[in-house]
Amino acid sequence: MQSNLASSLNDLGRFEEALILRREAYSGTLRLKGEEHRETLMEANRYAALLGEGGRLKEAKKLLRKTTPVARRVLGEGHQFTLFMRQNYANTLYINPSATLDDLREAVTTVEDVERIARRVLGGSHPDVAIYEASLQKARAALAARETPDA
Repeated sequence: MQSNLASSLNDLGRFEEALILRREAYSGTLRLKGEEHRETLMEANRYAALLGEGGRLKEAKKLLRKTTPVARRVLGEGHQFTLFMRQNYANTLYINPSATLDDLREAVTTVEDVERIARRVLGGSHPDVAIYEASLQKARAALAARETPDA
């Protein structure tokens, strides 16, 4: 219920209210089901995505850095949701205007790995693979733009 309400509030331009509901949904699920439960991981990812949408990339990065390894361990490297969380983490790195070169390199490496695993597990024609390919192009472009010295 809170998740749907948070999405609706965010759609209506009520970001702060949506953020509070997402945080409560994540905290409540974490408290009730524990950090390794799939629903907790899903709520963490939803909360991180909303943080990212609101420009709170440092907070999103911190949350995903904490929860993504749990998803990798519990769900497995090739699980569709693990791949999605890792791609979301990489996004928080490469869309950040103050990202370091190391952040951008980590984003590229992460999405390369995600795309490779998705292609192997889901098949090259799966729609998620196209999403990961597009994300990889954006991450590489962000890295290239930062590595290129100003003229």
